[in-house]
Amino acid sequence: MATLRFSGPVLPDGEHRDVHVVDGRVTFEHQPGSETAARGWILPGMVDAHNHLGMDDGGAVPDEETERQAVLDRDTGVLLLRDCGSPSDTRWVQERDDLPRLVRAGRHLARTRRYIRNYAHEVEPEDLASYAAREARAGDGWIKLVGDWISRESGDLAPSFPVETFASAIEAAHAEGAKVTAHCFGRDVLQGLLDAGIDCIEHGTGLSTDQVEQMATAGVALVPTVQQTGKFPEFAEAGRERFPEYAATMDDLFARRREVLLSAHEAGVALYVGSDGGGAARHGELMGEVEAMVDLGLPAADVVAAVSWQGRAWLGWEGVVEGAPADFVVLDADPREDLSTLRRPVCVVLRGAVVA
Repeated sequence: MATLRFSGPVLPDGEHRDVHVVDGRVTFEHQPGSETAARGWILPGMVDAHNHLGMDDGGAVPDEETERQAVLDRDTGVLLLRDCGSPSDTRWVQERDDLPRLVRAGRHLARTRRYIRNYAHEVEPEDLASYAAREARAGDGWIKLVGDWISRESGDLAPSFPVETFASAIEAAHAEGAKVTAHCFGRDVLQGLLDAGIDCIEHGTGLSTDQVEQMATAGVALVPTVQQTGKFPEFAEAGRERFPEYAATMDDLFARRREVLLSAHEAGVALYVGSDGGGAARHGELMGEVEAMVDLGLPAADVVAAVSWQGRAWLGWEGVVEGAPADFVVLDADPREDLSTLRRPVCVVLRGAVVA
């Protein structure tokens, strides 16, 4: 097989280089007889930091649908997926060289009858820590808690578990070497999770200024999923008649989501890009999340970094450096200057092969 060569500015430094692919890895050493496969801006493979591979609105999907979802993501240049909860056993995806790399978090952990049906292990407080340990052992270094959800008793968002229960679950997962993230729309659940040493917050629309500062100091990441939080007016309207308090809360959270996002960025919180692909959200639309984050006021260059080399480093993967796995995208322009280039990749390279 001929050695492939890709030529152009390599991000993040932007130095013009010839990138050769030998045995699925990057080298900058000249390879006699190599064939130029593409020219353009070379971006380390993109990262969807909040993905739900193997799931749709009804729960788990057949393997054929999981494959279709993965290919949709891959063909847009998303080559590393951080699973944020799925009812499907997707370990087989990791055995396929033609599908994106996958970091699995196992199944959501939620309170009994307090989450979307068929998605989560639904447990009572006394069982949460043991389930957290089990999912930590079964996953790839992450577990996912459902931090808050609507309570029919209160008619509003409420924490899924008591503070001490969350703390025990986080401790149990950490003891197994796993990190913990949590779905958090509202305010009430956040302080207890942060004080318990959680590693990441998903959505985070209820964060206060003090909590943002706490996250920055402690190194807690935020995946804001702004396409998902942009649906809050729909959620509010759907519940307005039956749950007026919930509707008012969702209206308020939507109104301040830009403020929260920009304050987190200004404070230095590590922000990553997540599509929330799965369920009602479709796969292959991470570019929409990049654009939405920029539309809310984040600098394009910072979002591009977060969706590429910074996101990869966070999950333990290298960019386009000597000896690294050859996972990258070739673009026709610098995406920090022209976001639209992300929607028209010249080619996508995964494990050293041109896959799209």
